[in-house]
Amino acid sequence: MRRIGNALAAFSTRWIPDAFVFAIALTVLVYLLALGLTDHGPLTLVDDWYAGFWGLLEFAMQMSLVLVTGYALASSPPAKRGIAALARLPRGPRSAYVLTAAGAAVLGMIHWGLGLIAGALLAVEVARSCRARGIKVHFPLLAAGGYVGLMVWHSGLSGSAPLLVNTEGHFLEGEIGVLPLSETLLQPFNLVFLAAMLIGAPLLIMSMHPRAEDAEEIAEERETAAAAHSGNGNGAGAGPLTGAQRRRERKKQLGRKNGSGGSSAGARSLAPAERLMHSRIPVLIVVAAGAVYLVPELVRSGIVGMDLNLLNFTFLMLGLALHGTLASYSAAAAEGARNASSVIVQFPFYAGIMGIMEHSGLLATIAEWFVSFSTPLTYPFWAMISACLVNLAVPSGGGQWAVQGPIVTQAASSLGLEPGVGVMAVAMGDQLTNGIQPFWALPLLALTRLRAGRVLGYSAAVMLFGIVAASLCITFLR
Repeated sequence: MRRIGNALAAFSTRWIPDAFVFAIALTVLVYLLALGLTDHGPLTLVDDWYAGFWGLLEFAMQMSLVLVTGYALASSPPAKRGIAALARLPRGPRSAYVLTAAGAAVLGMIHWGLGLIAGALLAVEVARSCRARGIKVHFPLLAAGGYVGLMVWHSGLSGSAPLLVNTEGHFLEGEIGVLPLSETLLQPFNLVFLAAMLIGAPLLIMSMHPRAEDAEEIAEERETAAAAHSGNGNGAGAGPLTGAQRRRERKKQLGRKNGSGGSSAGARSLAPAERLMHSRIPVLIVVAAGAVYLVPELVRSGIVGMDLNLLNFTFLMLGLALHGTLASYSAAAAEGARNASSVIVQFPFYAGIMGIMEHSGLLATIAEWFVSFSTPLTYPFWAMISACLVNLAVPSGGGQWAVQGPIVTQAASSLGLEPGVGVMAVAMGDQLTNGIQPFWALPLLALTRLRAGRVLGYSAAVMLFGIVAASLCITFLR
């Protein structure tokens, strides 16, 4: 496994480009496929590309909030203290890999944004802690462990397709109705798959640990950058601070201090208009108002009734409560938004790819080709494989469901299958090829300062294991 992991890492380092280049290359590839396999001409395909550019802005806002609220929650003082305490637990490199991968997987099952950001922060903190204690860990492999949550998220509580079809008024309600989570996420085949990934992925990451002399520890400059990202450093670079930088840093430290329960003496020295940002009163009012709605709603609907909006609202209220002040939460949310900048810029390009695939009929052509040789037993497997391939071009889980869902549910109905099986086939396929798709790795790469190719070789091995596990589960445990 060590040799396989090293070989995959060497290949991905050499051949997988930066994420933005990857998005442009996929755009060109999908354009050429549509040109050859559909009746749309070159100019019409450009129109299809632009038509998709702005087609998912509402969903993009929801996904941005998932990332920002997840980051803000993960970077709250109590959460950071918890991550730091976890990072001190490993007593050797193998336990470091298992802890990071298992932690990221559990968090990803709860909330994909939290799993991605907290998984990345956990990988960085574990690497720093191990380096300080003389334990040699291979940082790119540890970062791959922190990415495991993105290969189980769509089977978890924040899975956008299962939550969307559980929301009244979703775009397929007329065809399949509203599907409770008992027909999607809580199906035995999905639960067994999650158990297999929770156990197997950390062991697989551990088995790829290189020899001590080949291990690449976290670099000092990455420690500094990671500390700045997580709020543990000044983020001002190696040079001396200017007067303006010192003033900004004092304000940041004041916000962090007050947000983590420190003295409010500094807040009293602020102008009256600024005091509310450093006061706990506005947060208490907002969180109390949120709890008035949230607690009865969670009691009434529970996990089964949770949709994207309720999930975002839950993590927003929890994040505000844990930060304590608007200043502290705003700083964390701003950092989360900054980490999401690459995602925000590249999202329209992937939406454009979706536009080509949907409007040209290329997606229908691919889906119908899989249906042509499927049976009721094999179709869930082939639908999952088709979703694996589509995810490379359409990495947004909800966006992929928007364009692939109608085809898959219609095919499932024609073969006598329950619609929930089609939903989970798309969900499983969508999440697994995140192992080789750099789109959602962008925040992790920003936090670790690693190139995509350094991480995706190792995550590809986890992806292959996940595809085998998911294939067996969705075929034989339905």
